[in-house]
Amino acid sequence: MRHNEIVLEIRAEGLYCAAGDFFIDPVLPVDRAVLTHVHADHARPGSRQYLTSAAGIGLARARLGEDAAVQAADYGERLTIGDVTVSLHPAGHILGSAQVRMERGGEVWVAAGDYKLARDPSCAAFEALRCHTFVTESTFALPIFRWAASAEVLRSIEEWWRGNQSAGKASVLFAYPVGKAQRILAALDAGIGPILCHGAVERYNAIYRAQGIPIPLVSGSEDVRRALVVAPPSAMGSPWLRRFGTASTAMASGWMRIRGTRRRRALDRGFVLSDHADWPGLLEAIAASGAERVWVTHGYRTVLARWLSENGKNAEAIELPLAEREEEG
Repeated sequence: MRHNEIVLEIRAEGLYCAAGDFFIDPVLPVDRAVLTHVHADHARPGSRQYLTSAAGIGLARARLGEDAAVQAADYGERLTIGDVTVSLHPAGHILGSAQVRMERGGEVWVAAGDYKLARDPSCAAFEALRCHTFVTESTFALPIFRWAASAEVLRSIEEWWRGNQSAGKASVLFAYPVGKAQRILAALDAGIGPILCHGAVERYNAIYRAQGIPIPLVSGSEDVRRALVVAPPSAMGSPWLRRFGTASTAMASGWMRIRGTRRRRALDRGFVLSDHADWPGLLEAIAASGAERVWVTHGYRTVLARWLSENGKNAEAIELPLAEREEEG
């Protein structure tokens, strides 16, 4: 019988690896934090030391502050932390997002953080990792959540933009400013018309460009009736939007899959585009891990853990300390 050489614990600060004396995405300040990515529910300032991926170092400094002690590791680079060999691997969620692989005495755990399997020109693709225990998110862990191909959704956004131009209206698209906005901007046809971005979006666009991601430069055009305006959900109803006059509004989010969400937000369109795995994607990632045991966190964890248990997996719903989810608006 193989004995567990790595045991993760649930503490008030978050997910703790005692053998390495570090926390993964802690919600409170700690001595050593290993980050899966920089969304605010995963990366919080105040810890003494951080480890993040090299691809995500710019975003980490923007989130944590230039004075934060941040160590960067290339994807796949093996580091020794305490008695554990740790490496970071692409999660496909946003730029620099990582799965945390931990190995000790032949025992392998993978904490996947947030992830998606869909193609995304703005970040490295998800890498399937074999392990004994897989810690998975479950943000969209219901069978109703099944994403159309990204290219199909992006073409729908372009068609909406062109239609608004014909009607003499600006196109205001709400998208989370770190990851979602850049995924859209990197894939859209910038030749359709001017592109304008809220300052909260453009701040992160510059970091993506510095990493070589082809984010189009914001236009200085005054012809807002032909423009695509990319803004964070927090800008809804703000005085900032008034400059665009009568505009058509839309949001890109996985939550647009739920009937009535668009109407409640008084949006003209809703585009179902998520940076999280859908139901089939979650099952595919879990199967690809070959894990004997699955811990399910963040989201519909009870539903997914029950389904896995009923289908032969050793699965458990794990409740981590509360951190407000932000990336899907």
